[in-house]
Amino acid sequence: SDIPVADEAVLTLRAEGQKARDDAAEARAALIAMLGLETKASVTLAVSEAELRATHPALVYCAITGFGRDAGAALPGYDLLVQALGGLMSITGPRDGGPQKVGVAVVDVLAGLYAAVGILAALRHRDATGEGQRVDVDLLSALLASLVNQGSAYTGAGVVGQRMGNAHPSIAPYETVPCAEGTELVLAVGTDRQFAALCGVLGVPGLATDARFATNTARVEHRAALVDALCAPLASRPAAAWAQELTAARVPAGVVNDIAGAFALAARLGLSPVVSVPGPDGRKVTSTRNPIGLSATPATYRSAPPALDGGA
Repeated sequence: SDIPVADEAVLTLRAEGQKARDDAAEARAALIAMLGLETKASVTLAVSEAELRATHPALVYCAITGFGRDAGAALPGYDLLVQALGGLMSITGPRDGGPQKVGVAVVDVLAGLYAAVGILAALRHRDATGEGQRVDVDLLSALLASLVNQGSAYTGAGVVGQRMGNAHPSIAPYETVPCAEGTELVLAVGTDRQFAALCGVLGVPGLATDARFATNTARVEHRAALVDALCAPLASRPAAAWAQELTAARVPAGVVNDIAGAFALAARLGLSPVVSVPGPDGRKVTSTRNPIGLSATPATYRSAPPALDGGA
């Protein structure tokens, strides 16, 4: 295409009456088109990919579906449903409890990120060749690709992961442990040095040389005994006190923050987690900052979300 990248149009296609007809007109001038599908059967667009590509061969056309365009095309793609069908809920929750979903719509987020990466790859290809292409992302595949160690344990060794609460299947201690005053401490001890330092801070240095705990492999094998051995000294102080001392000793440890505590931590660390966005009526809306830092083209915040009915 001879249209400069700076003038490139990005269009999200919809499928409701006049909106669809408006989209069809706009799409013919766009070089990136985004289509979010609920199901193949429930969406009829006023303009097809083939029609768009006939006008703009350089078009990058991205479609996000729930379960792909083939046998799963008629299935509705909802985050909770995909968390269940995709195995994520089977490995989330207490060991002796039922399956649980993650606290946010993580599959939707992952699919969107994969779609963004796919679009960027397609744009690089187009920069080199002038050729557009279709980018397909489905929620189920996005989740399976994000199961990381749990997925590779199954594909490589046939191991089906199980719920373990906050514990890690192949690292110990890597979980929450109880402390004084009903608080919980997170330990993410990934090396033998860190474990020795943990034992030193807790006043039980002998645990680091105990054959049951001297290596990560041994600690995983004797996980229950390890947690029992750590809980005794940890019970003498609240989690925040331990976290401060362990962090000073370069042991990965922390408290379990709520959402407010998480934003407060980011602010204390100088990460500026929120931004103020001006609205059309002069009001200011605070929102979460884009986490991507770009030295030459930093993110800008130009418009706030619309007010609720009644101006609330």
